[in-house]
Amino acid sequence: MAPRYLNPASEDGVVKVLQLSDLHLFADAKKDLLGVNTFDSFCATVDTIASENREYDFIAVTGDISQDYSVASYERFASKIRDLNHPVFFLPGNHDDGPLMYRIFGRLGVEIAKNVITPKWQFIFLNSEIYAAPHGWIEKRQLDYASFCAARSPEQHIAVLVHHLPKLVGSTWLDAQTMANSADFNAHMQRMGRVKLVLTGHVHQEFDTTCRGVRYIATPSTSIQFTPKATEFSLDNLGPGWRYLSFKPDGTVDTVVHRMDSNLFVPDVNVQGY
Repeated sequence: MAPRYLNPASEDGVVKVLQLSDLHLFADAKKDLLGVNTFDSFCATVDTIASENREYDFIAVTGDISQDYSVASYERFASKIRDLNHPVFFLPGNHDDGPLMYRIFGRLGVEIAKNVITPKWQFIFLNSEIYAAPHGWIEKRQLDYASFCAARSPEQHIAVLVHHLPKLVGSTWLDAQTMANSADFNAHMQRMGRVKLVLTGHVHQEFDTTCRGVRYIATPSTSIQFTPKATEFSLDNLGPGWRYLSFKPDGTVDTVVHRMDSNLFVPDVNVQGY
């Protein structure tokens, strides 16, 4: 699959990215997830982003666009994200149907390239999905693809995007659903060199740490949020969130998370899981 080449709009060469994650949309637009109508929360997120009028070069959606693997959920996503009028790139999450996404998104206006190349940065989109399983696994061919992209464009800093966070967040139940072979993944990131950032979703909360020169970031969901450091399944009362990132020519990254008001989409905190 051919890469997508982009030039940042900023004169200083900074690549600006909007990250969305874990939308959990259904075929039925009226259906909710643990008390939150996920299509309504996604629409409200998009509308708020549009009203902020911030500059960014493209949108990265880091998995779990769907909750029920349905064509209709992906069609609904593509129709609404079009309101932002920016290139949209994606990767599958554990609630997605990856092969289906790559078959239909091109005709729906969503980019299917897995490598975005800019003058100073390249972005590599990997798939950690195991169909219908909550935890992730990164296959060797995915790591080989990352190495291929790095070798093909040897001058850029590298950001790798993948759904499952290959780090533990200190939450007992959630850490059981992490990337199962995270040690292999992290070792490969070190061997590749030039990897500055691994950008993920899945954990429905903010996470930001640096290990051996690689920064690992996870971003809140546009739907429900998980309580940090919880021993058992627990929903947080924070509002839907999204992240802006600025990738600078010197290899550093600035980032900020924005959220909706907490009282707009209130989950059923008595639910024990999903």
